[in-house]
Amino acid sequence: MKSLPPIILASQSPRRQQLLRQIVHRFSVQASEAEEIAPSYLTPREIAMANAWLKARAVAQENPDSLVLGSDTVVALGKRVFGKPADLAQAQRFLGALSGQVHHVITGVALIHAHQQRFQLEAECTEVTFQDLSPRIIRDYLSKIQPLDKAGGYAIQEHADMILGAMHGSFTNVVGLPVERLKSMLRAW
Repeated sequence: MKSLPPIILASQSPRRQQLLRQIVHRFSVQASEAEEIAPSYLTPREIAMANAWLKARAVAQENPDSLVLGSDTVVALGKRVFGKPADLAQAQRFLGALSGQVHHVITGVALIHAHQQRFQLEAECTEVTFQDLSPRIIRDYLSKIQPLDKAGGYAIQEHADMILGAMHGSFTNVVGLPVERLKSMLRAW
């Protein structure tokens, strides 16, 4: 992957930066100003991919000679999409709805190089099952993490023993950036 153009991560997320460092050592960060969308006519997968594309495109327009990486993660329970909670009360409602349920964490990943007019757009899906969570466990869990900047209001990398029943698929996807898929995308680039 040494022949890649300069890489820009279109995200301020410390988790995404940490995960990206597992693949590439040199990249810059520029937060995207793109507004996230979640229209009801799109599937959760389409929402994650559309937002990843919008974030990457906004930064790529300002940096046409760089390879821009945009990413967006959503939590889906059936067709219901859980983004980042607006407040602690909404985070509690999210975890209450996910309690004892199988849900999917979907991350859209977009790579755009504007000058070369090249792009890749993919998504990764991980199946997650929560334990049955009492209101007390939910309150205790939320007191230990910062839920407001996390899709679904939870962080699988923090105190997972309190909430996680089972997981099938990519752990890094649930954290916010599917490292395995991104490696494959960068190799193909």
